Amino acid sequence: MGTLESFIAARKKAGLKNGTINRDLAIISRVLVLAARLWRDEFGNSWLIEPPLIQLLKSDNRRPYPLTEQEEERLIQELPGHLREMVMFALHTGLRESELTQLKWCEENRELGIFVLPGDRTKNGEDRIVPLNSTAKAIIEAQRGKHDEYVFTFKGEPVQRINGGAWRKARERAGLAKCRVHDLRHTFGRRLRAANVSFENRQDLLGHKSGRITDHYCKAEVEGLREAVEKLSRVNLA
Repeated sequence: MGTLESFIAARKKAGLKNGTINRDLAIISRVLVLAARLWRDEFGNSWLIEPPLIQLLKSDNRRPYPLTEQEEERLIQELPGHLREMVMFALHTGLRESELTQLKWCEENRELGIFVLPGDRTKNGEDRIVPLNSTAKAIIEAQRGKHDEYVFTFKGEPVQRINGGAWRKARERAGLAKCRVHDLRHTFGRRLRAANVSFENRQDLLGHKSGRITDHYCKAEVEGLREAVEKLSRVNLA
């Protein structure tokens, strides 16, 4: 564990959670076990007499922190322009950070006012329909023409992540040290429930595995989801 201290410290400094670091430690532990019990050198001896004990870090799971409208306003005011648009879009679509940063124009169905994320980049492996309310549509229109492939960019390049230095500094200035990028998604879900959106529609809008969304989704289904998210469209982007 002494040898791994610098590795663990570097991972923490990079902003990774203990759970993520534990998965790395589990791989290291597995290699050490194999070196002691299975792998052999040219003389038939194990590489290790016994595998050293790798102690996992304590879980840092915490309760979700959905934003109030007042907290949202404070955060938005502190963010630089390109992150402000992405955060607002997340609050109105419930997209995960990776789904947001990798959003592409080829995934847009402009006629229906939706994006369709392919299953190979959603958490549950299913295609995900992302209906746009008025606020989300305005954000998309503001990005149009900036990049041929990716929707959200900064200085001509796709934004790689939201959770960077600018996000963390803005969060501190807004007095929202507890807020993480994933809490934008929690906020979206909480607001859908407060707006009396049905459980089934909330599942579909959050991209939970349900089996209801197929390649043959109809316009009426999409319209129902769009009407649900339109209830959240109350922020004036101007």
